[in-house]
Amino acid sequence: MKLITAIIREVQLDRVREALIEADIKRITVSRVSGHGQQRIEEMYRGQIIIPDLIPKIKIEIAVNEAFVDITVDTILKSARTNGNGSVGDGKIFITPLEECIRIRTGERGGTAI
Repeated sequence: MKLITAIIREVQLDRVREALIEADIKRITVSRVSGHGQQRIEEMYRGQIIIPDLIPKIKIEIAVNEAFVDITVDTILKSARTNGNGSVGDGKIFITPLEECIRIRTGERGGTAI
């Protein structure tokens, strides 16, 4: 089992979500987050150009069995890229081992609980 965490642009959320549903990945968690990396955005505030410290992003978390890791990552990669080629600020994907998953309602454990 793996936990796939993707940080993407807010505007790409619908596109990524629809692509995941098409790939038969329907159980996701979405959070609004903010952070900064290489992407720099200039905004105009009261006639002055400012560069915000934290840029709003979307965090998607998906717990998957081993068979769905590559499918999930490839789907996010293809659908989250800006203009199909990608640009700075498109985001990151993290894959971490998932030690245990327990469904609260039934008490199921492991891959069947996902």
